[in-house]
Amino acid sequence: MAATNVAAQVSAHFSRLNILFAGDLMHHESQLKAARQPDGTYSFSSTYRHIKEYVSKADIAIANLETTIAGKPYSGYPMFCAPDSFLYAVRDAGFDIMLLANNHCLDRGGRGVQRTLAMLDSLGIEHTGVYRDSIDRAQRHPYILQKNNMRIALLNYTYGTNGIPVPPPYIVDLIDKARMERDIAHARNLRPDAIIVCIHWGEEFTHKTSKEQRELTDWLLEQGVDHIIGNHPHVLQPMEMRSDSLSPKRHAVVYSLGNLVSGMFARGRDGGAMVTLKMQKFCGSTRLMQMKYLLTWVARPGRDKVKNFEIWPVNNHPQEIPAVTKEKMTEFINDSRELLKNTGDYIKEDIQ
Repeated sequence: MAATNVAAQVSAHFSRLNILFAGDLMHHESQLKAARQPDGTYSFSSTYRHIKEYVSKADIAIANLETTIAGKPYSGYPMFCAPDSFLYAVRDAGFDIMLLANNHCLDRGGRGVQRTLAMLDSLGIEHTGVYRDSIDRAQRHPYILQKNNMRIALLNYTYGTNGIPVPPPYIVDLIDKARMERDIAHARNLRPDAIIVCIHWGEEFTHKTSKEQRELTDWLLEQGVDHIIGNHPHVLQPMEMRSDSLSPKRHAVVYSLGNLVSGMFARGRDGGAMVTLKMQKFCGSTRLMQMKYLLTWVARPGRDKVKNFEIWPVNNHPQEIPAVTKEKMTEFINDSRELLKNTGDYIKEDIQ
């Protein structure tokens, strides 16, 4: 009985949380054409069928929604607008939270913001980074993720909005150190188990981190941020596990997750990674125990003999695929593993 009581007491003070982060959810014209059904509707459900099990088994799954859901007319680059069914498929794949602070969030102006937020709310998908007004931001920022007896403060920022002014009363969280310093201090005062900043930054299509990214990383960690997850370059960039000089804590830094899905097919832009932070809390102390990444590659209609764009985990893809498909996917895998080969003991590739 005594042993049982001890076990129960330990269990009551012990929590685990796995948070999955995915890259950019893009909507190009080629994706729209592939999703069109004979009756004129659009279906994106098959896009996520190979990764659904990975997304669903996470306690919380988060991705960067880099398109508006603003209603007709639908469009791809440079002013993104996807059908509602694009968002249905994201929800059905198991994603819980959408990051909205990115350079395409204002592609359809204030009307696009309003409808995108309304659609997310109607589908029960949480979101952060873009707000209806100052009252909405005060209520939602920072976003407090609560799961498995843990509280995570989530902040989301973007370098800009492609030169489109933010129409009042809407608010987009922009990279501004003065504002961010206040936000992080406010988040710390809420006493979360961890603070995670998801940030839209860096140079497009380059695997190297910029000086600005590295300097901002150092600054964020100095402010008390625990982990940093980056997007925007549309290709993978390095991952790091930083040690803390004042405690046994470790800090995950992911400079860019690349594309989860897009119509891009140039080398390096045809895939990305999903990262899972494995966190553990015991007696009020929270630590990051491990980070795992799963490489994903996007098969496209025509060349790869699929009807719609499909995200393939590199460790679990159809066995019978065309030779050119195998060649392109292998190229992506080899490039990605070379880029990430020196990530350290606490960052592991998911190869099961």
